[in-house]
Amino acid sequence: MKRPQRLLSIIVALQSAGQTTAARLSEQFGVSVRTILRDIDALVEADVPVVAAPGRYGGISLQVGTQIDVNRLSATEAEALALVGLDARSARQLGLEEGMLRAFQRLDSRRTKPFELTNKQRIPLREVVEIDSSGWFADEAAFDFADLVESLRSARRLQIEYRSSGKAEMRIYEVDPYGLYLRGGRWYLIADVDGNPRMFAMTRMRKWTALDADRRTKPETTLQDVARYLVDRLESRDDVVVTALLDAEGEDIARRILGSRLRSVEQVPTDGAKVRITVAYDQLDGVRQLTQFTDHIEVIDPAEARELVRKLAADMAARH
Repeated sequence: MKRPQRLLSIIVALQSAGQTTAARLSEQFGVSVRTILRDIDALVEADVPVVAAPGRYGGISLQVGTQIDVNRLSATEAEALALVGLDARSARQLGLEEGMLRAFQRLDSRRTKPFELTNKQRIPLREVVEIDSSGWFADEAAFDFADLVESLRSARRLQIEYRSSGKAEMRIYEVDPYGLYLRGGRWYLIADVDGNPRMFAMTRMRKWTALDADRRTKPETTLQDVARYLVDRLESRDDVVVTALLDAEGEDIARRILGSRLRSVEQVPTDGAKVRITVAYDQLDGVRQLTQFTDHIEVIDPAEARELVRKLAADMAARH
């Protein structure tokens, strides 16, 4: 059972069972307990009145008095629910906002007053957890992907005009698309190019056109499979490992900016104000990222990375 059907089935199960556990739902739907807990989080985020109470006598249930008729959901509303967890901005971009809002209205208990704690009831999770999937200082430029979604659902090949990162010119590609992928607040088109999977940032795509030909994607391969493969490949590449000295006070921001590229952080025994970091990139040009730490960092190895930083600094000084 795929996730969209499972989410609806979990609601039905909670409606009929009254209260159950993640372990029982895991056994019922043939998925892990962790997957069930992620599903419950997604339902809560969508304002479905689910209560999760830990402990020996706890469990998962709908709020008392809640009656949800999932059979009243239209096909459009059910599809919108399949994407539960998207923020309103993303729903608008996909042309799903109206269907999602209708689905949420049907599933919401419409409670407007704050939850009042009585006896040993626990506060609903949605009242103590707020999730915002948008990025910090996110670009608010409006991208409308509704027509692209329709092209993707028709299983057609696409012709796209795309500019690769760091390049000035546009190139035309004919691709076999799997679908759209949202990560870190940014949308990507995932597609095969000559049989090889690629990820195209939508912010660098100028135009797309559906062709009069069926897509030729790999059989029994899903969008989720290809996205996971591309992300794993990108994050695991370490063709260039850079060692640098960083001011210790910059460690927190380095962890935030560098993410999984930051492979290690060690105190410098001879200088408590410095930490030694190693950062991995898939190519030497990635070292440019470290220049944003300005005079708080010194690249010490490899020599090619140190030379690139020296050249970049010299060019910057010459311009100013």
